[in-house]
Amino acid sequence: MQAAEAWFLRHGLPYFVDEVRELVASRLSRPRVVSVVGIALLVGGAAGLGFALLTEPSFGAPAGASVAGGVLVLYALRALRASVIAAWALRRGFSSLGLLLPLATRALPMLLLFITFLFINAEVWQVAAALEGGVLWGSVLFFAAAAVGFLVPRLAEELDRFDDGVEADDVLLATRGTPLEAVAREVVDSDIDLPEEAQVTGLQMVNLVVVLVVAQAVQVLLLALAVFAFFLVFGAVAIDDGVIASWIGHDPEYLLPGPHLVSTELAHVSVFLAAFSGLYFTVVAITDDLYRREFFTQVMDELARAVGMRVVYRELRRRTT
Repeated sequence: MQAAEAWFLRHGLPYFVDEVRELVASRLSRPRVVSVVGIALLVGGAAGLGFALLTEPSFGAPAGASVAGGVLVLYALRALRASVIAAWALRRGFSSLGLLLPLATRALPMLLLFITFLFINAEVWQVAAALEGGVLWGSVLFFAAAAVGFLVPRLAEELDRFDDGVEADDVLLATRGTPLEAVAREVVDSDIDLPEEAQVTGLQMVNLVVVLVVAQAVQVLLLALAVFAFFLVFGAVAIDDGVIASWIGHDPEYLLPGPHLVSTELAHVSVFLAAFSGLYFTVVAITDDLYRREFFTQVMDELARAVGMRVVYRELRRRTT
């Protein structure tokens, strides 16, 4: 059991360990959650007010929301053991970067064909140039929230279908090469309801969904950064300052001295279109059958091992208690 619990922690599944899950559940009690959220709102409100006074008013709301979210994330990373989940998910996300090329070759051509026409459209430049720094950051946060809103229900649906058909052979295959391999046969041959024992709910479902979301977010972020770099280079080479001035009604501004290559307006347009591209990539990732097979096959193999390990682990816990 101790070896199995260490295996869960190494694979980013702390909530599969009963003691850790009970500790996290106690830290998610209503009084503590209310106090943490209250502190986050107070700190975020103070930060937003400070940004609005020291910089410009448009930075107030996005900065406050970002700081409040940062406080909640820090609490989750430390008190809720989310750092274990995030570390494994990041490693998994970067280890599957080989899937970026097939996704990019399918998603980028059509996306760039469509986005490039927006990029050379005067109205888009007028809208993006008018977005002050705080409003632009708020737009990026909105696209990110929309992407997560699309992603989480779909991943939960994938996981819910996954744990409905677990059989004895699945458990034996999942525990092969793990600390529970020696006792898995005895457990599956005993009188237990495997489909019922394999059901993943509550914090354990949250654990699996967070693993998938973080792993997917790494790839989406890298693709969005690639689009951002593409439009910066394309705009610096192909869009003349005179053309930009005719579109936005005034000469472009530059934040840095020296060679005027990237204007503030070009940076705004590139950030706005890159954020939109991230949302587009997320939709493609959860709807493209080939990508879903390639990406989810790797991650689901890991999760299948986790669910199989969990079945045997729960039976051992039941016997010892």
